[in-house]
Amino acid sequence: MGYEPGAEEMRHLNRCVELAAEALDDGDEPFGSVLVSASGEVLFEDRNRVAGGDHTRHPEFEIARWAAANMAPEDRAAATVYTSGEHCPMCSAAHGWVGLGRIVYAMSSAQLGALRAELGVPPSPVAAIPVREVVPGLPVDGPVAALEAVMRELHTRAAG
Repeated sequence: MGYEPGAEEMRHLNRCVELAAEALDDGDEPFGSVLVSASGEVLFEDRNRVAGGDHTRHPEFEIARWAAANMAPEDRAAATVYTSGEHCPMCSAAHGWVGLGRIVYAMSSAQLGALRAELGVPPSPVAAIPVREVVPGLPVDGPVAALEAVMRELHTRAAG
């Protein structure tokens, strides 16, 4: 079961993949995210920045921080976060605490966990709890089958 985004959503998701590739090229883990307003304006984007040793530097967490500092609660609730990978529990909680709206992700945590196991990469130190379990009632769409191959390739490169 997957999600089939429209053209505008694919544009945002493809930007997330570009940011993930940029992160990987810079020695970070391949994750990228984009915050989009209800009117479709890109408000903020970021990529993973954990290579320096701070493993909380996930783009989804940075989006939550930025949104809390720069957006009214009603605007946060109406916004969408597009991301290359489903939020981890830390990022899901940050998303829920600041009251951000919908999430659309390219690759699920379950898919990533299976790929990591297939590649012989140790599992994450944090359990892969689906966003819907961390933030009940939040609209969440994904994974996106059209992006599975490129995400597998980025995470395979990261494991190598």
